[in-house]
Amino acid sequence: MYRVRLQQFEGPLDLLLFFLRRDELDIQDIPISSIADEFLEYIKYMKEVDLDGVGDFLYMAAVLISIKAKMLLPNQQVDEDGEPLDPRQELVERLLEYIRFKEATDVLSERFDERSLRFDRGAASAVSTDDVKGQDELVEATVFDLILALKRVLTDAPDEIFHQIKAESYTLQQQRAFLKIELKVGERRSFVDLLIGNSKQFIITTFLAILEMARLQEIDIFIASEPNDFFIQLTGIVAELEEDFEGKGKTQAE
Repeated sequence: MYRVRLQQFEGPLDLLLFFLRRDELDIQDIPISSIADEFLEYIKYMKEVDLDGVGDFLYMAAVLISIKAKMLLPNQQVDEDGEPLDPRQELVERLLEYIRFKEATDVLSERFDERSLRFDRGAASAVSTDDVKGQDELVEATVFDLILALKRVLTDAPDEIFHQIKAESYTLQQQRAFLKIELKVGERRSFVDLLIGNSKQFIITTFLAILEMARLQEIDIFIASEPNDFFIQLTGIVAELEEDFEGKGKTQAE
């Protein structure tokens, strides 16, 4: 079981790299046909949760489809030496350049983390936040890892009933409250087990609430060996807030 640190939601190149690294593919020989199909499948679920920047993903999907079409044409363009031009080359160069920037960013981030572990004079007794949160190994993850679980739950969601008189409506605030009721501090719950069988709107709003609570450090997210699933757990911050709230309530009642 690994505790997840969600990376900032970047863009379509991150999704392409996610596919390549997950399947251990050669960046110089990208299987455009299968990658394009899976890219479109992911976009469908990203549109469901209304993540920012979906337009950039749609543009990249169009690029992938264009490359796929060019690779199917019998008469490909050739370079000055008469060698056929690979329609994927421009995309490969963009990915390689992007990787270089990400690696440089990671180096700077590591240096920042190393510096944050040093104590300035007068702060020797400070407690590191990472030490308090447990012994689970911390891994980097993206929203794409979590969308696999969302896809699994939405696939099993019941079909919408169109003759229903009153439509269901859920808000992020309601689903955050739902999660705080369902979860207990120190207890991990499976995302799939928690939401499977609910309506699509309920699932999607709860998924967005999980991302928001993770951003606010109200829950921890854990990736396990179980494919297409993840676990969530309330953090100690939520417990402290609830204890303070209960304590104030008792004081006012007295």
